Amino acid sequence: MDRTVVVTGANSGIGLATALELAGAGYEVIGTVRSDAKAADLAGAARARGLTVDSVVLDVADPESTAAGFKEIGARTDGGPWAVVNNAGFAQAGAVEDVDDDMVRDQLEVNLVAPARIARLVLPAMRERGDGRIVNVSSVAGRMSLPLMGWYCASKHGLEAMTDALRMEVASYGVKVVLVEPGSFGTGIWEGARYPSQFATAEYADAVERARRGTTTGQRFLPDPVWVARTVRLALASPKPLARYLVGLDAVGGVVAERLAPTAVSDRVKGIVAGVRKLV
Repeated sequence: MDRTVVVTGANSGIGLATALELAGAGYEVIGTVRSDAKAADLAGAARARGLTVDSVVLDVADPESTAAGFKEIGARTDGGPWAVVNNAGFAQAGAVEDVDDDMVRDQLEVNLVAPARIARLVLPAMRERGDGRIVNVSSVAGRMSLPLMGWYCASKHGLEAMTDALRMEVASYGVKVVLVEPGSFGTGIWEGARYPSQFATAEYADAVERARRGTTTGQRFLPDPVWVARTVRLALASPKPLARYLVGLDAVGGVVAERLAPTAVSDRVKGIVAGVRKLV
């Protein structure tokens, strides 16, 4: 198989699992990472599985770094990769009023603007070939909003809207665009999450701290992200991939509940669980 796939944020979590899964399936995989040290981590993980995964150092939040990185990728792949898996992203918690403008911009830059920027870089070659895939890794948070995660959810809502538009725009050129929407998996994303330094109320501070402790201690009980990686592999291998793939029982159950429950009921339950509303 001579199809090259670029996986962004490939040194950990879903990105690492996806890079290894695709390499094992015979794809030529190039993982993007933000440092030489992370590139070494990726290469070591691949060697431990008897696989080869190449890497390119770039920062998806930096337009110049991204352009330079994909120029290098283009030189390695006769103009550009067959597919890109936009996985790089980060999470942050906090009430909407506690997250300042700079934190909002950072969240949107990495989770929403960067995938669109990368699409602009790879689409000319895909269009010329009349073939290509763009897989954007979203989240069940792209389908629903949760208290204390408003800006993360907004970034994923935006990613889904952009992806839907892009899918329709490039369909006639033979390029297929797919959303993968995982629920909760043991990726470690919350270990590197960002939190506000100041809080508007003591209740917000307490709720965020409880959430921080819960997500950190609960990681070991979550499913392996390999299930998300296998879904990405399915989306790439299918001649007619679905527009969206929900992954995880909590993701499927959450979307069904969101559709069926009245908004007032859903709001109250989410607020109580998040700790921003009282039972009575």
